Amino acid sequence: MSTPGGPPAVRGTVLQRLRRFVPYFRGSGWALPCMVAATTLAALTEPVIPALMKPLLDDGFKGGAFSLWLVPAALLGLFALRGLAGFVAQYSLAYMANQAMVALRRRLFGTLQAAPMSLFGQSSASTLSNTVVYEVQTGTTLLVNAMLSLLKDSLTLVALMAYLLYINWKLTLIVLFIFPAVAWVMKVLSRRLHRITQASQQATDRLAYVVEENVLAHRVVRLHDAQAAQGSRFDALNTELRRLAMKSTIAASAMTPLTQMLAAAALSAVICTALWQSSTSGITVGSFASFVTAMLMLIAPIKHLSESAAPITRGLAAVERGLDLIDNTPPEPEGTHEAARARGELQLSDVVVRYGGATHNALDGINLHVAPGQTLALVGSSGSGKTTLINLLPRFVEPTSGQITLDGVALASWKLGALRRQYSFVSQDVVMFNDTVAANVALGLPLDRERVQQALDAANLGAFVQALPQGMDSLVGHNAAQLSGGQRQRLAIARALYKDAPILILDEATSALDTESEQAVKSALQRLMAGRTALVIAHRLSTIEHADRIVVMTAGRIVEAGTHDELLRAGGHYARLHSLAATGESADITP
Repeated sequence: MSTPGGPPAVRGTVLQRLRRFVPYFRGSGWALPCMVAATTLAALTEPVIPALMKPLLDDGFKGGAFSLWLVPAALLGLFALRGLAGFVAQYSLAYMANQAMVALRRRLFGTLQAAPMSLFGQSSASTLSNTVVYEVQTGTTLLVNAMLSLLKDSLTLVALMAYLLYINWKLTLIVLFIFPAVAWVMKVLSRRLHRITQASQQATDRLAYVVEENVLAHRVVRLHDAQAAQGSRFDALNTELRRLAMKSTIAASAMTPLTQMLAAAALSAVICTALWQSSTSGITVGSFASFVTAMLMLIAPIKHLSESAAPITRGLAAVERGLDLIDNTPPEPEGTHEAARARGELQLSDVVVRYGGATHNALDGINLHVAPGQTLALVGSSGSGKTTLINLLPRFVEPTSGQITLDGVALASWKLGALRRQYSFVSQDVVMFNDTVAANVALGLPLDRERVQQALDAANLGAFVQALPQGMDSLVGHNAAQLSGGQRQRLAIARALYKDAPILILDEATSALDTESEQAVKSALQRLMAGRTALVIAHRLSTIEHADRIVVMTAGRIVEAGTHDELLRAGGHYARLHSLAATGESADITP
């Protein structure tokens, strides 16, 4: 996928680009042959109208009964047949478009769910959601409608040209000169339109990102009185998008008048030639009227074909964003090992992590062993590498070098689903879905209402949930916005209790709780940690004094390790931090 502001990717011909989209129509079944048959039938009826003109003018006005019943009956039958064929074609088209849209969206969403974590650091949430939701819908609709018009109008042109050749092949040769000129105009303007469309997509992404940032950071914007500055950012991108839209309009709109001028020139040449033929070869009025009528009917499909270049170009550009995302986003690599429940033994050997573009290691030569059932606390200032170390365990971050094993098996050898089932995680940054309390607690697991209630009670949230209008069936709102910070964190603890994984990761899980709730949850966490491996990122030293082992980190390295008493006796980093916390100079060891 081309990067914002980068040069457009080389795509190949329109036909080659369309082939990438073809597999998503395979679920359409009957719709494609029905659409082709109905469209062909409608196109074949087009020459009937000019064909009726010749006998009507040559014979119908001589006083016979020909025009009294045959022409009206033929017209009624003709338009009834065309109406039915048009309905079948449109219905089949809608079925195909929606089937392809569903299939492509499903594939895109699956791609995002299996994508490496690096993708979400490289692309904003607004760009990814815009691609999955809006680009796919817009692109599929434009593309399929344009392809129907292309098929219908191409068949109509063939049918009318065949009739023109039958009536007067000499005049038809004049008409044929229009097609190379029209094709050249469409090719030149389509290329320009494609470049403008890609630039517009990139500008739309940047505009959506500015809106996303301002929605998420609305409090910070208002606190710093930054509305004017953010408004300037928005206006600049909004103006750029308007400029590109006008360029796109010029390129798309120029096709129709240019092709109509070419058609008018051809019509003028035909009329002059026909008048000359009438004086030399005796062409009849009916033949001339029939020929001119058929030729005039050519203008509409030629116009539609010239106009189809714009929606095909826009539709392809939109759909290709999704196809590029699929093609350029391989799933996370995984192994084949799986276990229902791990013992919880972790081993990190010479682990180094350096993020792309960084000048120093986030983790530098980490060697650490965590025994099954052991509670390990990680202590260190902000940026010391605690979060990076924790993120290595479920493979949210990959080590640059070194090896990590769970129960003696390298993490890369585990199936990802089996590996991540071994962890429960509670962080200060709680993420909840706009669903019921029960669904958020049982996330990813079969919902057992009794177990949900037990988890809520253990997290000191049972009485609060029972008091809600729909109890555990109450919606929590966007990221549980209807709950307080402490209630959201207790809901996350209830989720971890419900999952009952053998390894528990706590990132200061009680930091947002009041004193009474903190004591209740602490006792629940102590029961939960019994017999399980627990890793605790500690911001307040008072919460990890009873840990089996405490590891102190600085600048990505382990500088001390031991129990609380051992580290105090050593008089090193931990003892100094503990002394500061005891005197109240810095109760929190992270800035």
